[in-house]
Amino acid sequence: MSERRTHAVRAVAAALGVTLVGTALAGCAAGTGAETIRFTFSKREAIEFMTALVAEYNSSQSDVKVEIDTSGVDVVSASFVRGNPPDIMLANYNYEIARFVQRCALTDLAGTDAAAGIRDDLQPLMDQYGSCEGRTSALPYSVMAASVIYNKEIFQAQGLEVPQTWDELLAVCDQLKAAGIDPFYGTFKDDWTVGQGWYDYSAGGSVDVVDFFDALAAEGADVGPDSDVSFSKDFAEPMDRMLQLANDYTNADAPSRGYGDGNLAFGKGEAAMYLQGPWAFSEIAKTAPDLQLGTFPLPMTNDPADLGVRVNMDLAAMIPEGSHHQEAARDFLEFLYQPQNIEKYNASQLGFTPTKGASAPDDPRVEGMVEYYDNGQIYQGPSVLVPKTLPMMNYAQAMVLGASPSSILRTMDADWARIAFRAPIPSTKDTASASGDPSASGETEESAP
Repeated sequence: MSERRTHAVRAVAAALGVTLVGTALAGCAAGTGAETIRFTFSKREAIEFMTALVAEYNSSQSDVKVEIDTSGVDVVSASFVRGNPPDIMLANYNYEIARFVQRCALTDLAGTDAAAGIRDDLQPLMDQYGSCEGRTSALPYSVMAASVIYNKEIFQAQGLEVPQTWDELLAVCDQLKAAGIDPFYGTFKDDWTVGQGWYDYSAGGSVDVVDFFDALAAEGADVGPDSDVSFSKDFAEPMDRMLQLANDYTNADAPSRGYGDGNLAFGKGEAAMYLQGPWAFSEIAKTAPDLQLGTFPLPMTNDPADLGVRVNMDLAAMIPEGSHHQEAARDFLEFLYQPQNIEKYNASQLGFTPTKGASAPDDPRVEGMVEYYDNGQIYQGPSVLVPKTLPMMNYAQAMVLGASPSSILRTMDADWARIAFRAPIPSTKDTASASGDPSASGETEESAP
């Protein structure tokens, strides 16, 4: 045998030896090691809670190991494009996340115990962002409800009752103003505070939001002042009433005040009402930890049956089609939805649990919304039910700062028609066809409906 051939044989033998050892080690790992799954979680203020819950799951069994990833939605979106999505997600449910639903890039969770426990009346709200035919692509995990925050101490001192009609609200405002108290604290410098509060509460308290956006989607590119449904037609009265409150019953410096200013001022008792969500409670408490606060839906009509609270799907659970560990992810999903876990999480965040028969939050600051949530008197904010290319927050801010509401609403109609012409916007009655990879269309976050 030549020296060259001897070296070749030895090299092959060595390679085979490495392969056999590697195979043996891999088999050993596969036989005894836990299956690792990547879990992305997007709510930064609850990372500590969720990290502890993941640790509890990992220590409770040895088959699956969950690694939590809090890198954010942009990283998650990029991972879908690269073909390496997370195995399971808990993320804020919005148009960015809904792209994965619309393109059928998420597995069907309909057969899980978790899905069987979700309240039926929440599905239309999930479907407002689109759906995949025949699939339950996402399950709500935490519902955040928002409405008027009011100072109970001021109301009690003035002998005021919580208003349930538009006329009662105006009477409350007039009495407060006569007593030298600003009825509302406005923070118009920050456009999002106008959009999520003033605009959303006013429209949501006047219009059936699901029906409106379904009809708007059906109109598509034909939306305009003369169409059967439009912003300029259906939102005209709500916006007029919003501006009546904003112009006549807020602090004089509202145009120059921002979110931080509002939390500080409201904590100091400088106004009786504040159009913010429960996320403001912790900020207000920095100034006034013992201040007695409550919540109630903003009445925009004279029929109490129209009262409702604004909600958003603060977190929804999803398992991507591209996950290589779907069964392990489902096991963790079921753990997340065990009553003691999902209810404890929502209690920690002042959120409402989306499962049937779940306990309501017992914090007195949000108890004024419990009745409405339990009765299904809820709506998603119109400001978040439009594509990002329609700058709703800017438009809402422009109206409270003096722009003509009729002109703004006509512009919104034109924007909607333009976007619908480019890419049809789904309604709750629409379903998406399976198209696989959500990046297939080449749409970006800014252009995707």
